[in-house]
Amino acid sequence: MKRFSRKINLIVVMICFVSQVFAQQNGVKKAEPRKEGEGPYSQLIIRGVTLINSTGSPPLGPVDIVVENNRIVQISVVGAPNLPINPERRPKLIAGGKELNAEGMFLMPGFIDMHAHIGGANKGTDADYVFKLWMAHGITTIREPGSMNGIDWTLEHKAKSLKNEITAPRIFAYTVFGQGSKTPISTPEQARVWVRENAKKGADGIKFFGVAPDIIAAAIDENKKLGLRAMAHHAQTDVGRWNAMNSAKAGLTSLEHWYGLPESMFTDRTVQHYSNDYNYQNEQDRFGEAGTLWKQAAAPYSEKWNKVMNDLIALNFTLTPTMDIYEANRDLMKARTAEWHADYTMPKLWDFYSPSWNSHGSYWHSWGTEQEVDWKENYQLWMKFINEYKNRGGRVVIGTDAGFIYQLFGFSYVREMELLREAGFHPLEVIKAATLNGAEALGMDKDLGSVEVGKLADFVIVEENPLANLQVLYGTGAIKLTAKNEVVRVGGVKFTIKDGIVYDAKQLLQEVKEMVKNEKAKTGYLFKQPGVK
Repeated sequence: MKRFSRKINLIVVMICFVSQVFAQQNGVKKAEPRKEGEGPYSQLIIRGVTLINSTGSPPLGPVDIVVENNRIVQISVVGAPNLPINPERRPKLIAGGKELNAEGMFLMPGFIDMHAHIGGANKGTDADYVFKLWMAHGITTIREPGSMNGIDWTLEHKAKSLKNEITAPRIFAYTVFGQGSKTPISTPEQARVWVRENAKKGADGIKFFGVAPDIIAAAIDENKKLGLRAMAHHAQTDVGRWNAMNSAKAGLTSLEHWYGLPESMFTDRTVQHYSNDYNYQNEQDRFGEAGTLWKQAAAPYSEKWNKVMNDLIALNFTLTPTMDIYEANRDLMKARTAEWHADYTMPKLWDFYSPSWNSHGSYWHSWGTEQEVDWKENYQLWMKFINEYKNRGGRVVIGTDAGFIYQLFGFSYVREMELLREAGFHPLEVIKAATLNGAEALGMDKDLGSVEVGKLADFVIVEENPLANLQVLYGTGAIKLTAKNEVVRVGGVKFTIKDGIVYDAKQLLQEVKEMVKNEKAKTGYLFKQPGVK
């Protein structure tokens, strides 16, 4: 049995290895040199904005925020609502400085996407397309979970983003465990050697899928000794012997999605109740039956449920739910008819989403009411755990996993915010999950995640109040009826500021729209729903 289990582990590692080779040979086109954005300036003053911070503070404004050399140096209250701003309170503009009038607008810390894949050539999603969709939605930092375009490619773009040579969020590069290894890793010592080599390359951490217990334990331990972090998608191929609790106790820092979490709360079984004809390579089996998994775990607030939650919180374990990426499971029609697809989804990506036996996440072989009802119930239990985890002091962050299952880069980030709100988070708690919590999980909270003196100048500025309606953060905005009975669109991020460089977010989105329009014209592509002739 042990030999058989080891064989399965080698198969999974080899799948990751082959996938990486394919990605390197067919990787996305490199980002072009930066043409967008103004600055950085010796001094940038954002005038008269209402600050929505991530520290638990309610909104505060109007304030002037002063940035010098990419660091916040002053936050000054300059008046009161509905009254003229007091000029005596305003910080002085120095020679060569820049003023940005943001009166009546709202400012938040730059958003952090903790599960953000940088596209793929087989989907027609090159780097500039993906980066601009992110930046247009206020995402100034991402964690790349697996560096599927190759770790060297990802590290190159990380360096360029750090220097602001490209229009892109700052990048934290994690590597799929075993990626780049000439042979599959089959011993703990091989795992430790790979981890040390991964660190030498400059990677920020590791992403695990299904790995044998002794190997993943050794890898996490070695990674921790080097001061790096690790994340895991507990694949069903190994979750029966190593679940989220095993990972947390071993030193893993964050859980991706939710695989491995219900399994750690089983009370009357040791494995998921798979149907007898289940095949993991049939993704409708994989995702369809996953919709019944939370019902198989311990009931909310039961002894086992409470113990798992409290133990994970004590271990400072981070949850990255990515609820958006599974939302099509509970309402496929809504996900595939989202209004942004027609103008902002690349043709190859739209084709990739369509039902397929071999495209990952395109498992709509026969999907309908029964599967969606299962997943709606699944979400209720999942959300209850996430919300209570937050209430007890656990860290929940926002990640999206966009580029699969009808979830589009940037737009999916706002949808994840809405789903946290549905789960019970106050809008201010949603903002915290999007910013400060992500910075803490990255070990970067001294520089990122909140608007405080001394931190880097990463901001999101919007003309509408997102606490009243998170939908105003979508690039397509939100619908509003005027007093004249006219329907208008409001919102969309106005400015994204990264490292003190001011980007016109709406311009970035327009550039993406032109990319899609040009690709359709070049290929004669006709956008239509799957199965429509």
